[in-house]
Amino acid sequence: QVQLVESGGGLVQAGGSLRLSCAVSGRAFRIYNMGWFRQAPGEEREFVARISSGGSTDYGDSVKGRFTISRDNAKNTVSLQMSSLKPEDTAVYYCAAGVTGGSGARQYAYWGQGTQVTVSS
Repeated sequence: QVQLVESGGGLVQAGGSLRLSCAVSGRAFRIYNMGWFRQAPGEEREFVARISSGGSTDYGDSVKGRFTISRDNAKNTVSLQMSSLKPEDTAVYYCAAGVTGGSGARQYAYWGQGTQVTVSS
């Protein structure tokens, strides 16, 4: 079974930076596409970024140029470096793993519990 645990969330001022990490259990980490999604209160879950098993990346339009996703297959971790944060980035951020994971949440079989990111104006 695959388990995901996010860390690194918190409160930051607008314009600041934050780095989220996701630790993944299991030896099959390297075969998974890894994604980050976020969900604000009353909103649907939104695609943020994805990194494939081969290292290619995709980003949601609202975060392009500000966020960077990366993975470390030796440590079974995926990270999301967030810069130039805006109040509208406030949400619970979720890490997800899926063999065919793309920009759709349904493409991911495994999810973490989420970590809160709050950006103050």
